[in-house]
Amino acid sequence: MPVLLAPMAGITDLPFRRLVGRFGAGLVVSEMVASQEMVQAKPGVRERAELGFGEARTAVQLAGRDPHWMAEAARMVAANGAEIIDINMGCPAKNVTGGLSGSALLRDLDHAVSLIEAVVGAVDVPVTLKTRLGWDDHTAAPALAARAEAAGVRMITIHGRTRCQFYKGRADWAAIRAIREAVSVPVVANGDIVCGTTARAALEASGADGVMVGRGIQGRPWQIAQIAAELAGEEAPEPPKGAALAEMVAVHYEDTLGFYGAALGARVVRKHLGWYMDAAGTPGALRREVLTGTPSEVLRLLPDALTPVPAPDMVEAA
Repeated sequence: MPVLLAPMAGITDLPFRRLVGRFGAGLVVSEMVASQEMVQAKPGVRERAELGFGEARTAVQLAGRDPHWMAEAARMVAANGAEIIDINMGCPAKNVTGGLSGSALLRDLDHAVSLIEAVVGAVDVPVTLKTRLGWDDHTAAPALAARAEAAGVRMITIHGRTRCQFYKGRADWAAIRAIREAVSVPVVANGDIVCGTTARAALEASGADGVMVGRGIQGRPWQIAQIAAELAGEEAPEPPKGAALAEMVAVHYEDTLGFYGAALGARVVRKHLGWYMDAAGTPGALRREVLTGTPSEVLRLLPDALTPVPAPDMVEAA
């Protein structure tokens, strides 16, 4: 049963995707990249477009509103070794929908299909689609899915919320079943899937062929491997703890600094450090030291910061 890593802006960069891949993942998807800006090489976008070309099990996600630029961007990433191209028609952010991209395309299916046709026609690699249930109700996604399949899309991922919900409320996995029944290509359920239990519930409610994990992996890059093992009826791998966790986080930290440069990398990785320390229950003072320290200080502090602190009653009992 496929368990995939969702694209998340500012989170699923190449260092994090590589880390998730070391634990095992059916597919990892790059951060969303604006098609026209990438082709025109505007500052900052080409850096994000160092998308792991040639790395196994990686898809490059494109967004845009113009068929010409979507096709050009697709040709560019395919020529650079992208194995799969994913089209974003689900992002709810106002700066994306305001430009008539992302989930705004659920309000104009003819235009959405023109973008899909342009990308499929431009490349030989598989093209997939990620979208939502609709803009403000559930009527758009089944129709879009059927037309996307007819245009050549090979897989469809559905986040079980409308655009107007953003990330509020609960994902409606049952509503994904209408999309599953509208197409013959694989359908992947996304939204509020954080563990084996929620993955099973999503699959049962939606009839989907796989699941995609987003925010549930923050601070837990091993979670996809654990969910996949549970769904397969296998023993889930133990997450790293103590010294092993500190070593893993140190590798992630150094990879990020190496990828972006020390100054930018330290800012980018700070959110990840915070999530790791959330799970470890790092005391506030030590947490602040880690988040504000120099690289050498951070690496020195990680073993203490990521070692669980015994509860007072446990200390007394000892």
